[in-house]
Amino acid sequence: MADDRAGQDITRAGSRSVERSSDVEERQISNEARLIRGVFRAAGLAAGTAVRGGQWAVNTSYEVTKEITKAALDGESSADIADRTGNALRAIARSALGVTEGSVREIVSYVPTPGNGAGTAGAPPVAIGSHLRSATTQELRRRGDALLARSADVYFTEDVHPAYDRILDELAPDEARILRFMALNGPQPAVDVRTNRPLGIGSELVRGDLTSVPEQAGVRYPDRARPYLINLNRLGLTSTSDDPVVLSRYMVLEVQPVVEAALKKAGRAPKIVRKSLRLTEFGEDFCRTCFTIGN
Repeated sequence: MADDRAGQDITRAGSRSVERSSDVEERQISNEARLIRGVFRAAGLAAGTAVRGGQWAVNTSYEVTKEITKAALDGESSADIADRTGNALRAIARSALGVTEGSVREIVSYVPTPGNGAGTAGAPPVAIGSHLRSATTQELRRRGDALLARSADVYFTEDVHPAYDRILDELAPDEARILRFMALNGPQPAVDVRTNRPLGIGSELVRGDLTSVPEQAGVRYPDRARPYLINLNRLGLTSTSDDPVVLSRYMVLEVQPVVEAALKKAGRAPKIVRKSLRLTEFGEDFCRTCFTIGN
């Protein structure tokens, strides 16, 4: 009997020792996890439908940060980004901080995804191309005031409009060919094809702003002609005018396949509205500044 009681006492003592050891380990894991979570929050890195990244506040290599950011910008799924982030955190925790596997699992479970309600509030602005999106009204106002200050500085000079540099980044090579063609040849014919109704009442537009300018400019990708013209208009370099050019110049345009297809779709006795595609004043100055034209 005495031996049984002694064995039970030893077993209970061993259990308490194991429990205390487990408690210590859990506290250690929580403390380590809280430490790295603080660094993780400060970095502002979030995996989800939008990822906003910053430079990590630990001795993380540049390549790890670049890999995770690239995954987000490449459009990888939230699960893939979270997996990459988890792997990166494991590497940081083991090599830089020397924490346990339990802490690593707890830290990785913190990685936010769209399903767990994590947001991106308070994250820094996202870099888009070579430009930075202003996040606050104060930032916009600061930049606006800086412009006004420069406008009042008699020693500040600006050779060209600052938008020209950005516009060049947003042009396709074929679009540059279109601009050069129009700078050399002036306004070009364009037409709208409409259904024909008595007195024009109820007439519907079938296709608008049809022109052969991209083909005449010799673009490499004629199937992209429409997006090219839309982008040039968006940038304020070209515009469509109701003023027609010489009537004889429409004869070639109106037998082009794209115009003939629109005429057929318009039905019986379709109506052609003759217009013109022109460089805006802004576009003309842009071409003179940015392209070597003529001699």
